[in-house]
Amino acid sequence: MGTLFVGGALTLTLSALAYPSMLGLDTVSASGDRIIANTQWGPLTESDRAFVVAVRAAGLWEYPVGQIGLQKGQSKGVITASQHLIDGHAALDTTCLKIAPMLNVTLPNVASPQQEGFVNTLKADQGKQFDVDFANILRMTHGSIFNTVAKIRSTTKNTLVRALADQANDTVLDHITVMEQTGLVDFDTTLFTQTTPPKLPKSDMTPPVPPAGQPLIVLTPPPTATATPVDIGAIVGNGG
Repeated sequence: MGTLFVGGALTLTLSALAYPSMLGLDTVSASGDRIIANTQWGPLTESDRAFVVAVRAAGLWEYPVGQIGLQKGQSKGVITASQHLIDGHAALDTTCLKIAPMLNVTLPNVASPQQEGFVNTLKADQGKQFDVDFANILRMTHGSIFNTVAKIRSTTKNTLVRALADQANDTVLDHITVMEQTGLVDFDTTLFTQTTPPKLPKSDMTPPVPPAGQPLIVLTPPPTATATPVDIGAIVGNGG
């Protein structure tokens, strides 16, 4: 009965919280390849801009979830995965903060309501239930974005966005791997939810625009950081 209860709770959690692809990428128009700016690093499309926002927003909820995992995680695998979340998203965020002003992209300071729902669920979880929901929610969300990162990488003509996609691809794959290594992922439920997510209101998937002049939150790298941001200086030095 205990196993059935956990499985049922997990299904409900994932079904309620799952979102299509990644924040922002589902909110752009059907013509995501529409050029919105011509920059010295190549044209910037709607999808390119949404991708930069999405990577930033992902860090705004996954980084604090990593911190929560270090405090509440019951298993070594969850503790390790939490460390990878903090490390990887701190490095991605550094890259986003560098390239956003270069591309005139406004970054959010708060994750979307949907992503905040993930955080609130994990804050409320206790004991083994935390570990189970942690591994499955994060495996599902990272699995959802994995193909999207590849699409951006293969289609963007912007050098800075391409570099961010390279970094995001490595980070997402690493996070998928450490979630699976916890031994807690229910693949049937997670993959079903990942591929058939419910449609949600656009407002639930969109982070609020920060007030004018509000300082941007910085996700600080851990002292033992191994992930590295994109070397923007090298890209600029090579002429983009």
